Amino acid sequence: MEIGLKRIIDQVCKDKGLTRAAVIDALEKSLVMAARRKFGLEREIEAKYNEATGEIELFEFKVVVESVSDPSTQVSLEEALRHDSEVEVDDQIGLKIDTTGFGRIAAQTAKQVIIQEVRGAERQIVYDEYKDRVGEVVNGIVRRIEKGNIIVDLGRAEGIIPRKEQVPREMWRVNERIRAYILEVQKEARGQQVLLSRGCTQFLTKLFEQEVPEIYEGIVQISAAAREPGARAKVAVSSRDNDVDPVGACVGMRGSRVQAVVGELRGEKIDIVPWSSDSVRYVCNALAPAQVVRVMVDDVNKQMDVIVPDDQLSLAIGRKGQNVRLAVQLTGFRIDIKSETKMLEAQGDLEEALSVVDGAGETEAKLLLDHGISDLNALAEAETLFLTQIPGISEAGAARAQERAREIQAERLAAAEAEAQQAALAATAAESEGAQAPEPQAVVEAPSEGSASEATPGGTLDPGTGA
Repeated sequence: MEIGLKRIIDQVCKDKGLTRAAVIDALEKSLVMAARRKFGLEREIEAKYNEATGEIELFEFKVVVESVSDPSTQVSLEEALRHDSEVEVDDQIGLKIDTTGFGRIAAQTAKQVIIQEVRGAERQIVYDEYKDRVGEVVNGIVRRIEKGNIIVDLGRAEGIIPRKEQVPREMWRVNERIRAYILEVQKEARGQQVLLSRGCTQFLTKLFEQEVPEIYEGIVQISAAAREPGARAKVAVSSRDNDVDPVGACVGMRGSRVQAVVGELRGEKIDIVPWSSDSVRYVCNALAPAQVVRVMVDDVNKQMDVIVPDDQLSLAIGRKGQNVRLAVQLTGFRIDIKSETKMLEAQGDLEEALSVVDGAGETEAKLLLDHGISDLNALAEAETLFLTQIPGISEAGAARAQERAREIQAERLAAAEAEAQQAALAATAAESEGAQAPEPQAVVEAPSEGSASEATPGGTLDPGTGA
């Protein structure tokens, strides 16, 4: 049996990748727990693996006394001398426990403890191996899919890609190879400890790092990235070497490098734009491929009003606002896109409000636009001190212009309400006319004797057949 235990320990170490000390420690803890279940939890019991005999020995420690009053914690001097000839009163001695009498419950307890300890040792090994690999891209094989979560075989451990970290509309089959980003390694997790992701922005940047040597060497840097997984992404790059084009380095010869990343992301569109320390130029680059005509910046609130040609408005906004949404994530600025026509209308409104100020007109309206006053409401809410900084506008003129802006707003609101009331009245009248109109009814005249009966409408009735 002892030889069998040695073989079992070696086999478990080989199969589970555990150290011999960890397996022996699990066995010792299991036997101690089983012994305490059998003899009592208050007993002081220890286990020790004997390398020579290949046996786990149990010892119960008791105090040596002249007269025993508590057999569970004390042993007589006479009994103690049989085990150790040098023992004295008040010494503590370990007495070997016979384990052959353990029953089924004790054996089951030992089994459960062994399983728990072995699993705990396995979790520790996985944690120690992967804790320093957070932020890496790893390869694995899809083993199964549980409740929408993808379980990935990483070799010595299993990882999990939760539903929220997956790319929408991506489909994976069992035994298919997969690449993912190590997002987190949990030490005390139930189930899989290695949390993976394919939908995070870091996965995108790591793929570029693997495909572009200049990024790996630090010559080209990914300054910012924004992504809507499965649809589109934007990457802003910069170069430490003036002779190296950062965008060209990422695109590669005939687009080979960026196409490799696109292929791994299964067709996700990627825009690579140059990063710039100039916030205006950076925002214009981020809105590519749309062309920008004019930009008004509010650095305090990190907001920009961007003017684009009318035919470029839908391109700048993107499908369902995707392009501008990614640009906002990339730059950190709040971006409001307007067409040239809309801006000319706003300029006309400001000119009308400034008409009450002597000498103010188109030039002052453009200055207000450049300073972030983009509509009548903004003019009415602006601080007087701010408006007086515009050449040609005094404090009294600013007050008159703001009052005129409020009047224009009130007039337009009244006109809109009147138009809405007229539309409601027209709709009500149309409904009333429809309700009063009589429904068409069929009129049948009684036939005279010997003549055919006519019906209106419905044609001719045959009195012989009733048809």
